[in-house]
Amino acid sequence: MKPSRFQYVRPASIPEAVVALQRQNSKVLAGGQSLTPLLSMRLAAPEVLVDINGLSELAGIELRGSELWIGAIARHQEVLTHPLVGTHVPLIQQALTYVAHPVIRNRGTSVGSIAHADPAGELTAVAALLGARIHVVGPHGVRDILANDFFVGPLESSLTHGELVTGVSFPVLDSSWGSSCVEVARRHGDYALAGVCALVQIVEGRLTAASIAIFSVAGTPVVIDVLDVCTENEKLNLKVQSLIDPDTDIHATADYRRQLVKTLVAQALTEARSNAESRTS
Repeated sequence: MKPSRFQYVRPASIPEAVVALQRQNSKVLAGGQSLTPLLSMRLAAPEVLVDINGLSELAGIELRGSELWIGAIARHQEVLTHPLVGTHVPLIQQALTYVAHPVIRNRGTSVGSIAHADPAGELTAVAALLGARIHVVGPHGVRDILANDFFVGPLESSLTHGELVTGVSFPVLDSSWGSSCVEVARRHGDYALAGVCALVQIVEGRLTAASIAIFSVAGTPVVIDVLDVCTENEKLNLKVQSLIDPDTDIHATADYRRQLVKTLVAQALTEARSNAESRTS
């Protein structure tokens, strides 16, 4: 199928992009790997398409104080291979290994994936678990939105009409932290039937923090502090299972997803702890 008619706008500055987005039924085009299929199937029919790829100030990856900033048009592949990401927030790269395939990663944007707010998206879970800040500019100025306030439902965020996500900042993790991302999908590169990101901290051989984000089992990532139960498998499973309510669909039953989560939580925490120990040794 072909998209319905739309006006194409390629702004020369962020203010121009914000003005263009004031038009009724407008959409932002960055990587386009989520939007283009929706346009082709006419599941999305914007009147105005605002292409931000010419805005160089939205490109790149930078260390800004105690945070790692990723610009809105930084491609997945750039993020996946960037040394600053691997050194300071390795969970992002651990999650990106599961995202789609090289052709898509070469074009798709990591910030765009977060802005898309797909509950099955790996980077959605990463942002929620790390407490990332989503930077937004709109007709009323700039604002930062914490990830847990940004994701409000399936493919739904707290962005208001005319706002543009310019980048996302992730807290830098020192060597006491370890992380992991694991998932099960029908085929590599597909969206996960269920997945888990884990983050732990070990200080002087003692576990001082442990949390997980479960994705593809609810309308938004399910973030759980598991420090009090992470060494007791039965209590860990009871706590996790009480906080998730997966659906049954054509790909998997709710019971199967629950079983996957049980296995993946244990695996993710084990890997995260191992990574923390190796970083501190």
